[in-house]
Amino acid sequence: MYWVYVLVSESTGKRYVGQTADLKRRLVEHNTPEHNRRKHTSRNAGPWRLVHRENYPTRAEAMRREKWLKSGAGRLWLDETIGRASPPQAD
Repeated sequence: MYWVYVLVSESTGKRYVGQTADLKRRLVEHNTPEHNRRKHTSRNAGPWRLVHRENYPTRAEAMRREKWLKSGAGRLWLDETIGRASPPQAD
């Protein structure tokens, strides 16, 4: 089972979309600044809150959905489904 998930920074309102096989572990990593300073959620202020998740039977399907959610159509769908993450200039 693989998860596609959407996080929102509680301090900045920025949104992050990712996929993983272990959602619980991944959320802990996103909220641990020392995890990897080069990653998006380490460079941008948190804490990060899970606002949306979907499960898929294969990594390939999860990666396809993640890619779509990061596209223009996917961002619009997220805006309509969970609301805007931040002001337009910050997306």
